[in-house]
Amino acid sequence: MSKITKNSLADLSIRQVQKVAILGAESSGKSALAEALAAHYKTLWVPEYLREFVEVQARVPNSDEQLLIAMTQVRREEQAMVDAREWLFCDTTPLMTEIYSKHYFDEAEPDLVDLSSTHAEQYAFTLVTALDFPWMPDGLQRESPAVRQMIHEQLLEILEEREIPHMLIEGSLKDRVQQVEFALSFLMQ
Repeated sequence: MSKITKNSLADLSIRQVQKVAILGAESSGKSALAEALAAHYKTLWVPEYLREFVEVQARVPNSDEQLLIAMTQVRREEQAMVDAREWLFCDTTPLMTEIYSKHYFDEAEPDLVDLSSTHAEQYAFTLVTALDFPWMPDGLQRESPAVRQMIHEQLLEILEEREIPHMLIEGSLKDRVQQVEFALSFLMQ
């Protein structure tokens, strides 16, 4: 019989936590939804690392920094898994980094594409935020409503191409939380 240790209990709790990816174009309510869901489920959420990068560096990232951003996001998810309860809400994933890399730099480096291609295995559920929130400028990170629409369409296309099941979340923040609560209740069965 194996001995139960603090590490084995931590490993067990990590396995019981399921990650939920929250994807969407700029200014679509991802961060607000992730934070609200974490509060609702009394668990953690992982903020978008790109926002921190832009604030600290006072600039947008270069093409050769995209993989670092995606890997930092994943590393922070792994760290949060230890203390999360049941669900971990992830405000973006490497998939969005790949999409934006292709949009701004016409390509994504192969290691980023490889990391992004594991999305379906890494996340139990994928949410896509609808564009029904008004577009708001946010410093260096947001470009325009037209770019937001283009990225949203590219996201939906790549989810379909890769056959990644997803749910479009619409309405007010309260409505969105209720939609997710309803959907996650089925995953728990």
